[in-house]
Amino acid sequence: MGRKELSIIGENSFFQGKLYVQNELQIDGRFEGNSLFIDILTVSKKGKVKSNIKANTVMIEGIVIGNITAKNSIMLLPSARVLGNIKTPELIIQNGVVLEGKCTILRDDVEKSPEELIAKLYEEKS
Repeated sequence: MGRKELSIIGENSFFQGKLYVQNELQIDGRFEGNSLFIDILTVSKKGKVKSNIKANTVMIEGIVIGNITAKNSIMLLPSARVLGNIKTPELIIQNGVVLEGKCTILRDDVEKSPEELIAKLYEEKS
C-alpha cells in the first residue's frame, strides 16, 4: 500500500472558502469557511479552524469553531479547544481539553435517532 498524500496549511498561512481534500490535511495555520471535507484531518497546536468539518478521522490539538462529523473517530488532545457539536462512533478526549457542544456517539449504520434507540433499549425486557 502506498502512503497517502499529505497537504498542509502552513503556520503563517490563511485559507478561506470551501475545501475538499482527498487524502490527509494538516492545518498549522488558519482555515475559515462553510465546510471542510477531508479523509484525515489534523489540527496542530497552532492550527485554528472556523468551519464545519466532515471527515473519516479527526485529531485536534488546536482551536476549532464549528460542528465536527467523523465516520471513524475524533481525538481531542490536551491543548484542543472546540466550540461546536460532535458526531462520531468513537470519541477520545484527553485531560485538559475545553469542549463546548453536544456530543453524539453513534455509528452511521444505526437507522434510528439516538433518542429512539436508547428509549427502545430501555423498554426491552432484560
